[in-house]
Amino acid sequence: MEYDEHSSQVVNFVSGLVLGAVLGAGVALLTAPESGRRTRRRIRRSAGGVRDTATDRWEDLSTEVKARVDEAIDGARTRFRR
Repeated sequence: MEYDEHSSQVVNFVSGLVLGAVLGAGVALLTAPESGRRTRRRIRRSAGGVRDTATDRWEDLSTEVKARVDEAIDGARTRFRR
């Protein structure tokens, strides 16, 4: 049960971090004193970078969660067999 709570907290933290980064980058780019074309280009680049980072972090998190779930299942099977 403790593992589920920790895992949920990690997912919430990473989600909040990514959302905050996206919103912060968007506000910073939209308030920058540049031409519309240049700003749109910066937004596209920034969004691509955020997407790549979020994808990488999500894959890392899912790998970690899968490993911990597998450990929990193995532990439960060991206890059940006793």
